[in-house]
Parts: sequence; C-alpha cells; structure tokens
Amino acid sequence: MSCTSGCLSQDHESWGECVRAKGLQVSPHINEAYSVRQKAWDSELDHYAGAVRQGLEPASTKRKAVDKAIKEADSG
Repeated sequence: MSCTSGCLSQDHESWGECVRAKGLQVSPHINEAYSVRQKAWDSELDHYAGAVRQGLEPASTKRKAVDKAIKEADSG
C-alpha cells in the first residue's frame, strides 16, 4: 500500500491517488501570493532572454545584471 499515514481506507494504488481522493485544496491566498512571485520571476527571465536574443551575455538572470549588460552594450 502506498497511502498516506492518515488515510482511513489504506486501499489506494498509489500515494498520489490517495492524496487526490482526499480532495485537498490550497488556500486561494497562497495561490495568489505564489502567482505574484511567479509573475515577477517570469518577467525577470523574459528580460534576460530578450538580452540573450540581442547577443548579450548578462552575468546572471537578475534584472540588475541584465540592465547593466544592456547599458554597457548601448554605451559601447
């Protein structure tokens, strides 16, 4: 059996099936906070990818490093 320790039936084929059977739901507040962080992360990576498409090699994926690489390319 691969059920979770709190499963009453202990008859599920897998741990995932057991968890799905419980019908767990995540708080919408957690999802909202995750969504904001995810959007910020995606934006930062998109900014980095844009710089790489322009032929630049930023020191990291962080916005500060990408902006610095873009500024150096524009001034040079």
